[in-house]
Amino acid sequence: MDSPPPGDSTGWRRGRRLVHPVGTGVAVAAGAAWLIAYNPAFVKPPAATPPAKVEKVVKEGELATVTLSEDAEKKLGLQVGVVALKSARRVRVYGGDVTVPVGKTILASAPLGGILRAPDGGLPKVGVLVKKGQVVFQLLPLFSPDSMTKLATDLVSAEQAITNAQVSVEAAKKPFDRAKTLLKQNIGSQKDLDAAQAVYDGAVQTHLAAVATRDVFVKVLGDSKSGTAAPIAIDAPEDGLLRNVSALPGQSVPAGAALFEVVDLTTVWVRVALPVGDLADVSRTDPARVGRESKAQSAKPVVAPPSANPLAMTIDFFYELPNPDGQLVPGQRVEVQLPLAESRESSTLPRSAVATDIHGGTWVYEPTAARTFVRRRVVVGHVTADDVVLSAGPPVGTKVVIEGAQGLFGAETGFVK
Repeated sequence: MDSPPPGDSTGWRRGRRLVHPVGTGVAVAAGAAWLIAYNPAFVKPPAATPPAKVEKVVKEGELATVTLSEDAEKKLGLQVGVVALKSARRVRVYGGDVTVPVGKTILASAPLGGILRAPDGGLPKVGVLVKKGQVVFQLLPLFSPDSMTKLATDLVSAEQAITNAQVSVEAAKKPFDRAKTLLKQNIGSQKDLDAAQAVYDGAVQTHLAAVATRDVFVKVLGDSKSGTAAPIAIDAPEDGLLRNVSALPGQSVPAGAALFEVVDLTTVWVRVALPVGDLADVSRTDPARVGRESKAQSAKPVVAPPSANPLAMTIDFFYELPNPDGQLVPGQRVEVQLPLAESRESSTLPRSAVATDIHGGTWVYEPTAARTFVRRRVVVGHVTADDVVLSAGPPVGTKVVIEGAQGLFGAETGFVK
């Protein structure tokens, strides 16, 4: 396009319309504004809405400061101690299973061949506790004709022994009575009375023994016509759990047949299958702890028949655990904490110094001023019988509440007034 001559303000020359440079810039700017306003590629997206709006961010430590009154401090009975550096034995957790101790299983068998019968109160159910002397079965012995004949002959002999013993008692009673009379009249002596009394007492005891023997034969013979004797009580030999019954009432059993099994579960064993690679790390002589955290119980190692699993490459270790309430049953899986052979110094606190919230978080309270305490989070590595070993927490020497921490936590959360 031709340039306009100097001074030509009309912008026209040779029939052509000339655009002033200033007008051209304005047009370009207007076109660009139109493209930005109506072209989707140039539309600016709206700002994203934040998922949450926090008015004021408060740190965890600022929410855990508790100030008590004098009465509240006395009521809680707070005591302050320090985080101590102690030589603590580390532990390693394994799985164990409850077993019946060796020698605590008693198998009752039939002393004679016969027919079983339930006792008057009924046959005890498997799984219930039975007492020593409690009748579990009654056995009706079966005898051959020869046995019955011999028993009848023995009964006659027993009756004759009673008659003879009675005669001896009457014969010994007369000298005994005469000796007592003479002593009262100051004619006889105490020595003669003692001798007469000894003879009389011996005759009485012989008579009682003859009567007891006769009663046994009468009881055993029972119904001699049917060939069965009087029932013999098969009772529990010891207190324990009736774990198994191998026969039923009405069943005919031979002599020596297994009838039932009683186990004593007042103490149980816990078997731990220890990998052979951990043998050098774990102490074999120190007690273990069975259970979780504060409910764990101390269990001492016991000598047991050696056992192992070659496929799993494990060796069995056994620990004895009291079970007076019968909560532990054979086959139950439990957690076992075994102490390691070597110990190391760690930050420790008394168990009463750690408070636990409903989510399992563990805390301690650090006094910062008079009757003012700040709650600090700690990470418990493991628990011993008396102390808590910390994996993370305040440094050694830090003052913390060692008595009343749980009550202080309740006062903070509103559960303790």
